[in-house]
Amino acid sequence: MSLKVVIVGGVAGGASTAARLRRLDEKAEIIMMERGPYISFANCGLPYHIGGTIADREELLLFSPDDMKSRFNIDVRIWNEVVSIDRERKIVSVADRETGESYEESYDKLVLSPGSTPFIPPIPGIGGKNMFTLWTVPDMDRIISHIKETKPASAVVVGGGFIGLEMVENLRELGIEVSIVEMLDQVMQSLDYDMAQFVHRHLSSHHIRLFLGDGVDSFSETPEGLTEISLKSGLSLNAGIVILAIGVRPNSSLAVEARLETNRRGGIVVDRHLRTSDPDIYAVGDAIEVTHLVSGEKTMIPLAGPANKQGRICADNICGIGSTYDASQGTGVAKIFDITMASTGLNEKQLESMGRVLNKDFKATVVHPRSHSSYYPGAYPMTLKVLFDMKGKILGAQAVGYTGVEKRIDVIAASMRFNATIYDLTKLELSYAPPYSAAKDPVNMAGFNAENILNGICDNIQCRELPAVDISNTVILDVRTPMETESGMITGAVSIPLDDLRDRLGELDPEKEIIVYCAVGFRAYLACRILLQNGFKKVRNLAGGYTTYSTWVPRYYDRHFVDEPVAFEPCDVVPG
Repeated sequence: MSLKVVIVGGVAGGASTAARLRRLDEKAEIIMMERGPYISFANCGLPYHIGGTIADREELLLFSPDDMKSRFNIDVRIWNEVVSIDRERKIVSVADRETGESYEESYDKLVLSPGSTPFIPPIPGIGGKNMFTLWTVPDMDRIISHIKETKPASAVVVGGGFIGLEMVENLRELGIEVSIVEMLDQVMQSLDYDMAQFVHRHLSSHHIRLFLGDGVDSFSETPEGLTEISLKSGLSLNAGIVILAIGVRPNSSLAVEARLETNRRGGIVVDRHLRTSDPDIYAVGDAIEVTHLVSGEKTMIPLAGPANKQGRICADNICGIGSTYDASQGTGVAKIFDITMASTGLNEKQLESMGRVLNKDFKATVVHPRSHSSYYPGAYPMTLKVLFDMKGKILGAQAVGYTGVEKRIDVIAASMRFNATIYDLTKLELSYAPPYSAAKDPVNMAGFNAENILNGICDNIQCRELPAVDISNTVILDVRTPMETESGMITGAVSIPLDDLRDRLGELDPEKEIIVYCAVGFRAYLACRILLQNGFKKVRNLAGGYTTYSTWVPRYYDRHFVDEPVAFEPCDVVPG
């Protein structure tokens, strides 16, 4: 008798499971239930069709039900929603949303790939005619239709995550004025604040209005048919279209009602073989709980890459191949206008939420290399931040820049998967030619910096630590050239150019801590070595130099409404 497998959900994990199952078992009866009208669509590409970058809508539809039938002999039933599971009888109840009929379907093995749904908070006035979420092809179609019909001059995107920022770019590309409202003090929570500031600056340069650290209090409709967004700060915005991109929640109600084990967030608990608490039911994708590669803790990471891999592993196990899904590390990338931001592993906020303390349990290094050899045309700067513990284990990495960003994060992500340390980053032999990299790749450079920190060659200090510095017992030393300091320097800093330092050591107090900075950190490193070998005991390099500092200090809030310059000693920018 052939195996009968019913799959709930036809996108990402579900479609991947079905295709792999057929490759492994030609005789299996495979039925895929999808409550919507489309399967296997490229949901990550939806914003780019709205903005016109992807011109052909059909390019987003990777496989149709007919394609799956002809190529894989899979029975795909769209508009068919599984509404309950009878685990004892091994039967699912199905509602056909086209005909209105209901029926039952038996299974030998059941796979849950229900995905997730945009979170809609209980805000007064939410759900008005100008408000949209973006998660499916019909969502995309509704947004495009609204834009064509109403031609909105302004848009507000609520939420600064992946989808929110991608929609910001694509709405702006259509000539619409765009504002972001984000309850937290930064966009892209996968980045630390200092790295997110580079994104804030870039968004501001594209005339995106940022309302950070501010939430929505209510929505209402104006007499002109616009949506008024009242913020908790008391500010008010009007928009012809509002995109809600606040986050997602797992579609786990089926699992909960079937009394499968779930976590407090509704995530379906699975083992390494992706089996649920019922050995005949598997689960994959956004709705499952996973182990984090770095922390070892249970978490939820709703990304397409892991979902597709889980589908393959799930099919293997159904067919008797003992594959395991061991962990996720949250590697992600996004394009925002001209720049790319990418990250993998944990960031500082996550580490500190786990009780890990900066400089005691982990360190960070920040470098600003060029995307390739500086003498070859088109070499753009990037910012690369790597976090590591006191034994050198890589905990996470983030990068922002114009080109070559995702390449470096992917190298580090792969290194982390194989338990590499920062010492291993120094040894990586990466491809080099002037148009593509430098002889010392940015990944190598981050490794060198981290190695120097752990080996006691040169310690560093991050910008966010500066407010806690005892300025009465500290000297801030700027070793840039006089021409560079004209553009600004840290309040109270002493200016001694690097090339003059050896002759002017007597101007510095060896009993005080010396915090050294230059443009990006390299000349400051050289200065630290000079000082440490001339009797100065407390010397640290400002991570990322003035490039990071001058980006970290400003408040990139909308200047028309909010003007709150950060002012504290010794960390405000003073024009030369």
